[in-house]
Order: sequence, then structure tokens, then C-alpha cells
Amino acid sequence: MSGDRPTRAGHAAYARLEVLETGPLALLQDRGRPGLSDLGVCTSGAADRAAHALGARLLGQDTDLAAIEVHHGGLALRADRAVLVVLTGAPTTATADGIPVGHAAPFVLGDGAVLDLGRPTSGLRTYVSVRGGIDVDPVLGSRSHDTLSAIGPPPLRRGDLLPVGAPVGHPTVDVAPVPTPSAGTVTLEVLPGPRDDWLRDVAELTSSAWTIDPASDRVGVRLAGPALTWSARFAGRELPSEGVVRGAVQVPADGRPVVFLADHPVTGGYPVVAVLTERSADLAAQLVPGQGVRLRLVSSRP
Repeated sequence: MSGDRPTRAGHAAYARLEVLETGPLALLQDRGRPGLSDLGVCTSGAADRAAHALGARLLGQDTDLAAIEVHHGGLALRADRAVLVVLTGAPTTATADGIPVGHAAPFVLGDGAVLDLGRPTSGLRTYVSVRGGIDVDPVLGSRSHDTLSAIGPPPLRRGDLLPVGAPVGHPTVDVAPVPTPSAGTVTLEVLPGPRDDWLRDVAELTSSAWTIDPASDRVGVRLAGPALTWSARFAGRELPSEGVVRGAVQVPADGRPVVFLADHPVTGGYPVVAVLTERSADLAAQLVPGQGVRLRLVSSRP
């Protein structure tokens, strides 16, 4: 049931944002819940960590406050009090009461004003950060929704009233001249994985042209392209479950790589042949179905 989402115990809401439309998917996300893998809980958190952190910095507040991660645009919010807002990540045709607002540039959403987000012009995930953060109760230390385990605040629904915390910090920047996600072929940098010797030729991973499969989500991005072949010495063998991390490139039995994102499982039973750099993991979170991808090895073992 939609309605008033409770603030943290003992905290009165500074303002509230009414959810008028959610688009395909809108989630609350912060930095996640690291350090719980031994309990079977992954970090989760914002899929594009850099975009989430940029929003917090532009508002002069801590990066651990929760923002709204909007997938494919379509979100509409009404404020019941003037709040300072900034959009980062995938740029959209956004308006406040019909007036266009900028990207990576804080603006005031007035009392009763409506923020509307169109579809992204490039990229996939837009972050709506509000000064004071979305102040709901944390679950296991985080306000992030994990789509794999369903831990954390549920996805936003029409009619939700989101509490905004009291303003903290002092914004000092009017706009951040940062690059927006590319709509063309993106090169992701990878490091050698712990099981790269399971591939017949690891060069197949970096020499092949890949596209983003539609069956991709916050758990992982599936790469469509030529099937990779396991080394003959590992044919028919099974790999015991091992821990996996964000950015891990796993090759299942069908030979099509999967790049794990924020809501990845904590263990996997297929070889991890490469691991994306932190920056490239953020880039991967903004890839859309059908977009071209190349993998580039940036380090090798001596």
C-alpha cells in the first residue's frame, strides 16, 4: 500500500516528496551496506556510485544520505516545502513546474512544485538527490533496496510520501562540468580475474565486440556476443562456489559473460575471468540494452 513512509525514529520530516509517477523503476539508494558478505548480504547501494556521490557533494552533504535512483526516467515528485535538488547520472529532459532544469546543477523545487523527469538522453540511471536526504528507517545500516534479496525500503510507488531530512552542509558549487554517460560504444577497463586461466584464450574477452543484452538489471549486465570457450584442461570440471565482487566478469557454461553490478550475489559457481575497475563498474551501470561494449585489459600479472 502506498502512503507516508516513516522517518527515522525520533526524527520529524523537514519536508515530504509525494510520488506522482515512478517510471519503470525508482529505488532509494545510498552507499549500501558493506561488510556483511559473511551473512550472505551484498553491499548493494547506488549502481553508479560516482553519480550518487556527485549529487551529495553538489548539495554539500554526506555521501551516505539516500537519493532516488530512477531507471529509464518517468519519475514525477511534488514537494510540500521548498527543497534543494540536484540530478546526476543519466541526463534527462527534466522540468520543475514545466520549466527546464539543468543537470548536475542544484535547483530549488518550490513548495507545491512538481519535478518531472523524461527519458534519459543517454545512460540508464538518473539520481535525484535532495538536501537532507530521503530520511527513512535504514535496514541493516542502509536505506538501499537490494533487488536480489529484497532487503531495504521497497521500490517507490505512486502515492508514497518520502520524508526529507533536515538540511545539512552548505552547497558551494553551482554546476559540475562532468561528462554524461555515452550513447555510443563504451570501453570498460578490466583487471585479470582470479580464474582467467579457465578461458582457452583470455584475449577473446578483450578482442570481441559485445552488446548489452536486454536481460540485464542491477544484479548484472549480460554481454551478447561470441561464446567464450573454456580451456580444455577444465572441460567437464565444476568450480566450487567462491566470493564475487561488484564488477566481477563471470563466464557461465554458455560462454556469454555476465558483469556483476550492485546487487550481485555474494558467491558464484562459475569462473571470474576479469574484474572491472571501480570507474568502469560505474560506467557499466549506465549501459542500455543494445549498446556496444569493448573490454580493455589495463593490467596483467608478472
